[in-house]
Amino acid sequence: MKSSKWILLAGSLNLALAVVLGAFGAHGLKEHLSEHALTTFQTAVDYHFIHALGLLIIGNIALRVNTRGITVSATLLLIGILIFCGSLYLLSIIGSRWLGAITPIGGMAFIIGWITLAISLWKAPID
Repeated sequence: MKSSKWILLAGSLNLALAVVLGAFGAHGLKEHLSEHALTTFQTAVDYHFIHALGLLIIGNIALRVNTRGITVSATLLLIGILIFCGSLYLLSIIGSRWLGAITPIGGMAFIIGWITLAISLWKAPID
């Protein structure tokens, strides 16, 4: 599968998932979680949306600039969504504090993903 296609697919599916989880948090969890836990859940939703949109942007870039770095940056964003957002979703719902210890790993994946994209674009021949 061409890299742009799987990146665009991942972005669109993650956007749908972010909407579902955002609605679940706003309507299904409001009565069951503390204000702090709801804020944590909302932070996960916000980062999920931002980075899913980032995947759509990277997928569109991959249509013109198809380098390994572009694919690596998209993969890192997916890892970041899984670890950063996933740990915050679970932390807010089940309350296990140890999950907070792995959240920064996802944040680093986001940062390295965006830096990898910048480096790849800097090096790539673009029309």
